Amino acid sequence: MATDEQIQELRQKMRAERAKLLDALAAMSEDEAQRSTSGEGEWSAKQQMAHLCEMETAYRAWVEKALTEDNPNVDRVLGEPPAIALTKAHDHSAAEHVAEMRRQRALTEAVIDDIRAEQFERTATQQMFGTLTVMQWLRSYYRHDRMHSDQVSGRDPAYKPRFTNGEPDQRR
Repeated sequence: MATDEQIQELRQKMRAERAKLLDALAAMSEDEAQRSTSGEGEWSAKQQMAHLCEMETAYRAWVEKALTEDNPNVDRVLGEPPAIALTKAHDHSAAEHVAEMRRQRALTEAVIDDIRAEQFERTATQQMFGTLTVMQWLRSYYRHDRMHSDQVSGRDPAYKPRFTNGEPDQRR
């Protein structure tokens, strides 16, 4: 069962990593946000923001499924589409992306508010990542933010996700 300290640490890291990423994005001009950066298939910062929102909805849907079913397979579980699709990332301003990132995170924080301590141990299985607990899925949020913060800032990401079958190309 998750302790109050672990839950508070999760929330703090989620907020801190998202804030660091949003600060890096806010410092960019529209042109900079549209140019390709290093890593993540040479996506632009705008594409990375759209990708983060898409993954935020997916992770949230996986967590919600884990909360209602015993170790569900979430391979085909999708979150609701975010306001800005990855394929339309350059059709929107950086400010619109930032607003959508904040909106998505507020929805995730509302889900966390309703999770009881013992529920953080529930699991869901996904082909790319294997079987993870709700706590592990939620920790993926801040690690994912950290990885893209590094990429947006032109650094090699310190965090590299461990995929069970190699890294997928999520642009397909």
